[in-house]
Amino acid sequence: MCYSARMSFETDLLIDRRRLKRSLVTWRVVAVVAVAAIAALLVLPDAFGPSGPRIARLSVEGTITDDRQVTDALDAVAGDDGIRALIVAIDSPGGTVAGGEALTSAIARVAARKPVVAVMGGTAASAGYMIAMPAQRVFARGSTLTGSIGVILQTTEFSELMARVGIRAEALTSGSLKDQPSPFRPLTEEGRAALRAVIGDMYDQFVALVAKGRNLPPERVRELADGRTFTGRQALAAGLVDEIGGEQEARTWLAREKGVPDSLPVEDVDWRDLYQRTLARGVVGAWKTLISERLRLDGAWAVWQPSGL
Repeated sequence: MCYSARMSFETDLLIDRRRLKRSLVTWRVVAVVAVAAIAALLVLPDAFGPSGPRIARLSVEGTITDDRQVTDALDAVAGDDGIRALIVAIDSPGGTVAGGEALTSAIARVAARKPVVAVMGGTAASAGYMIAMPAQRVFARGSTLTGSIGVILQTTEFSELMARVGIRAEALTSGSLKDQPSPFRPLTEEGRAALRAVIGDMYDQFVALVAKGRNLPPERVRELADGRTFTGRQALAAGLVDEIGGEQEARTWLAREKGVPDSLPVEDVDWRDLYQRTLARGVVGAWKTLISERLRLDGAWAVWQPSGL
């Protein structure tokens, strides 16, 4: 092959390589744009949601704890003029007293600006009942388990077992009540009295919330607030709920009494951040349900069947 022919061949080969490289870059750009477009279609509606007139639905399930994301989301609902009403759908045995108080306050801030209805599912007990108190109308199924108005603080003490195996624990405290209750020694009478005072104060707050929310005398609430649960029908007879029904009945009431059309779309209040909603739904949800909610304690509980926690 002559020199000129060889040079022509190498030039053609170089041009083909450049053309192939440009083609690969083009397809890579197209692929990235396509993935970004698909992600936008999936993420943006979930992130921003509808903007027209609508009804918001807050689903409260499982153990109730103090969650700032939830309260922030409810404050956003209160300030959104496009949201005409809020449905609080409850299926919870309760949770921490502080968590129930925080969620109740956030729902009350919504109720001060727009209609709120509570719809109880299978269980709405203790703190799960507490959070229904700001609602203008409370609905329950006939077989809903609700009520369980009260506070519980449980502790386990292992001192006798530790003594049998030769283990002794010591605690240096700044005061005689600092380690009360302790798993390493029995409660003292002084410690028991102090804890009873704490539980009593929380109980009084719970009773006051129910008395205000249900427009009942505190004395009547105390008669019902011995920790017992009620079916929905029993709760209706006792004045703890307003009506037997579910979400459809709640929307009918909103339309009839508050002028909120039952044809409006319902938007779920999603307080999770964008990462949780799009990339880690399963992992984050499983971790919170199976690990965090079962191991973390932050004080006294307003919960039905605490042994299930």
